[in-house]
Amino acid sequence: MPTLCRDCLSIREAPAVPPRCPDCRSLRIVSDPELFELSIAHIDCDAFYASVEKREDPSLRDRPVIVGGGRRGVVSTACYIARIRGVRSAMPMFQALRLCPDAAVVRPRMALYAEVSARIRAMMEALTPAVEPLSLDEAFLDLGGTLRLHGAPPAVLLARLARAVEAELGITVSVGLSHNKFLAKLASDLDKPRGFRVIARAGTDGFLAPLPVRALWGVGAAGQEALEAAGIRTLGDLRRWQKADLQRRFGTGAERLWHLARGEDSRRVSPHERPQSISNETTLAEDTADRDLIEGHIWRLAEKAADRAKAKGLAGRTVTLKLKRSDHRLITRRTTLREPTQIADRLWRTARALFDDLAGTGPFRLVGVGLSDLTDASRADATADLLDPAAAARAAAERAVDRVRARFGPDAIVKGRTLR
Repeated sequence: MPTLCRDCLSIREAPAVPPRCPDCRSLRIVSDPELFELSIAHIDCDAFYASVEKREDPSLRDRPVIVGGGRRGVVSTACYIARIRGVRSAMPMFQALRLCPDAAVVRPRMALYAEVSARIRAMMEALTPAVEPLSLDEAFLDLGGTLRLHGAPPAVLLARLARAVEAELGITVSVGLSHNKFLAKLASDLDKPRGFRVIARAGTDGFLAPLPVRALWGVGAAGQEALEAAGIRTLGDLRRWQKADLQRRFGTGAERLWHLARGEDSRRVSPHERPQSISNETTLAEDTADRDLIEGHIWRLAEKAADRAKAKGLAGRTVTLKLKRSDHRLITRRTTLREPTQIADRLWRTARALFDDLAGTGPFRLVGVGLSDLTDASRADATADLLDPAAAARAAAERAVDRVRARFGPDAIVKGRTLR
């Protein structure tokens, strides 16, 4: 039975798995007959935003930490201490504080999280070029063929990586290792935090059969309810259905569920997968119809979206403005530009024009700005706007500001409209 100690990285082949590592006495042992044959991994940082905040402020280490907006906002991330109390991502902040009144509430610092994420990604790419990020805190890796390059099987490389991330960056990660993306992602959730789980080919059927149908990607509350109405509560139940019968009952998406229930996932790890959109939103501290205040929020959100587009080398043609009224009714407006842009000023002016059409429909409790229909940035902002001759000068000034901020920090230059 191949066995790996995740602390000292010792490797053994033995008839039985020892309760402790014979070399360092660690209990953190992972073992499976296929341990050194599997190569598709999913790495997920543990309570990422909260972990970064605890690293930055050691006084928070033993306290429950919630990263999110004010009392009217929502939870972005909660540390595991807060999760024990019932706090979950996307929960309204007032509800989270009712469950965990002693929590330290920290505003998100996306630039900091992006910086830490970039360092983790660089460590991943040192192992393999086949890294597919899903977000700042998780990614797929295909480590097939790396044994010859690094002199160690993928499982060992992943254990080294987890140990290095924790030692160098003060962040912990959980690892899922399997023979396809669906199972690797499923495995990474099984033993958080600091987990390392394996789902081997031989054990796939037995592992999946008792899982509830909500374990499948794309099955939310409504999908689960529809499946359970047909008597399908577990993946084992789902496997007893013929594919054609599932399709007749649930439509074209049923084929994907049929394959996933059998542990079949043919998708490749795609390092160059392009995001579909870039967006940011904020929940306001108080409902407001104040035009000046809302325009200030639109500018800040447009600047964030533009910064993310520039960092990824992308530009977009479709600008979306999202507003939620005080009665929770959602209003969405979008427009398509003649050419893609990544300039914050253009994004802001376009979103502000969309807001002009909604005058008098407030008050609002949430504002969001998005950029979609994304393409490579080399095609961005190529032609002059004849109706706005000053646009090119403003774009050039923005590029200059970007260079100054890159050298001296994000607060080196601040626009007046940011202070609204």
